[in-house]
Amino acid sequence: MDIKDIQNLIRFVSKAEVAEVSIKQDDIEIKIKTLASVPTQVASQQVYVPQQAPAAAQAPVVTQEVNNSTESTQEENNNFITVKSPMIGTFYRSAGPGKDAFVNVGDSISNGKVLCIVEAMKLFNEIESEISGKIVKILVDDASPVEYDQPLFLVDPS
Repeated sequence: MDIKDIQNLIRFVSKAEVAEVSIKQDDIEIKIKTLASVPTQVASQQVYVPQQAPAAAQAPVVTQEVNNSTESTQEENNNFITVKSPMIGTFYRSAGPGKDAFVNVGDSISNGKVLCIVEAMKLFNEIESEISGKIVKILVDDASPVEYDQPLFLVDPS
């Protein structure tokens, strides 16, 4: 069976509206599945369109609120040290399923304490603390992907 025969077979299967075809000749086996065989999901989507007042009257108030909340968040974060991911991978809070997390919010940490594991290419890298302090916030969910230099923890050094 050559490439032209395979291409003709694919065209035939797509026109025949068959979900799946399997052919075996000598030591060659060909399976063709069409999109009709893949289950599709239909999702409903609701769109919320807010009723807007005149933009000129409302814009300064909204902008001011956003700036105030951003400033207060920045002030809070300035007091803390951010522990960032040294690599791309998958973030794990514990050594394995069903095991206790390395650290939780409120835990005191010291230099060299294991905070988490970042798995990269099937290698499990323990991320150790380079500072002493108290865990204030965990910024990443367990078993979620992380990027290089992504914030993982907020630590209060006092």
